Amino acid sequence: MRMDGNRFPDQPSAADVIQYIEEEDLEKILKVYGEEKQAKKLARAIIEARYMFKSLRTTSELSSLVATVLNNELRLDKLSRPTHVATKTFQALRIFVNNEMNELNRGLEIAHDLLKPGGNLVVLTFHSLEDRIVKRHMVGIDMDEPITNTLSQKYRNPGKVHTQDELDEIFTKKWNVITKHILSPSEVEVEQNPRSRSAKLRCASKNQI
Repeated sequence: MRMDGNRFPDQPSAADVIQYIEEEDLEKILKVYGEEKQAKKLARAIIEARYMFKSLRTTSELSSLVATVLNNELRLDKLSRPTHVATKTFQALRIFVNNEMNELNRGLEIAHDLLKPGGNLVVLTFHSLEDRIVKRHMVGIDMDEPITNTLSQKYRNPGKVHTQDELDEIFTKKWNVITKHILSPSEVEVEQNPRSRSAKLRCASKNQI
């Protein structure tokens, strides 16, 4: 599942993660990156499989285990089509081993550095975790904030005197959002290209800072 396996062969693969990770950490990965409601149950089963059977080294072995644990639970995608019960598990592991969220965050920071003022940034995401990061960058929400408050909301406290640096941060926007709301594919486009069903597009221009 590593997208740079040839460049960095020493980095852990998904199979390595499954083989050596602690149960609690695996549960977090499945829950956060895969948004898997049965994360705890799956994590326990994967860890137990190490000792009861053998190492899980192939995608077919992992998908079979997940299907068995979830009793082949019926799941549907956004087009109401049946989807494999292991889809979220594979998504979570792929995101983790490729460090995708941090790479996206860093990519957005680099894009801001490289773009000239007035230059446009267009980002296409395919699941809510990616879109959340893009939204925070474009709207001006600190990545470390647990709640999606803008900077002006965060510091809107009449009982506190803010420093000049804090005030500059509040009123200086890095991006001017062009698409007020996310753009999603039409029903016609989804019918022609089913893979676009979860796509979300956001666009913003770089402000002069």
